[in-house]
Amino acid sequence: MRLWPRHPAEIPPSLPAALEAQDWSALRENMVRTQIERRDVRDPAVLKAMRVIPRHLFVPVELRSSAYEDRPLTIGHGQTISQPYIVGSMSDLLEIQPAHTVLEIGTGCGYQAAILSQLANQVFSVEIVDALAKQSSRMLHELGYRNVTVRRGDGYLGWPEEAPFDRIILTAAPPEMVPALVNQLKNGGRLIAPIGVDNQVLVIVDKDAQGRTQQRTRYGVAFVPMVPGRK
Repeated sequence: MRLWPRHPAEIPPSLPAALEAQDWSALRENMVRTQIERRDVRDPAVLKAMRVIPRHLFVPVELRSSAYEDRPLTIGHGQTISQPYIVGSMSDLLEIQPAHTVLEIGTGCGYQAAILSQLANQVFSVEIVDALAKQSSRMLHELGYRNVTVRRGDGYLGWPEEAPFDRIILTAAPPEMVPALVNQLKNGGRLIAPIGVDNQVLVIVDKDAQGRTQQRTRYGVAFVPMVPGRK
């Protein structure tokens, strides 16, 4: 298991001007206005992050013209970057506060982690595919999101050394809720995950101040399966 260097929390106020070509900015604005806001994502911080983060830089070059379309895209290694609405909705449902520490399971290309970096104090992200872990870590660092730490590892194990977490988000679907991750959730915290195999649903787990959990479902989803580590 490899751990990439942790950097102090440092959220950039804006992206480098060279990355902000007018056409990409206009596409992002249209994405937020027509795909996100119209579907009742309301958290101003989430909407702001999605207006700023250059989604096109997180997808393969040959797919960049489709980066802001209302659909998931392949990123290689059998993985995908989620539909923009799903990223916005899950981020909104987490109700992240600026002081929070967040665990993400399934870094993928790093786009969701970049969104989380604008909402939380610290983000820890676990990715099972070594090549994606390296690629996303490099991209996040190059874009200046220094409050995100990525490592290759088994998402079913979480990140016990940094637990407990205020919020936990899964971007791949286990067949059922993962007890180890619920255990790493702080009292008063929230976990959100796609659960299931053929008929997946988005599940929210809230843990109260006494450590009791309550689970509810929101809507049907379709995520790649969450793959356990190999011994």
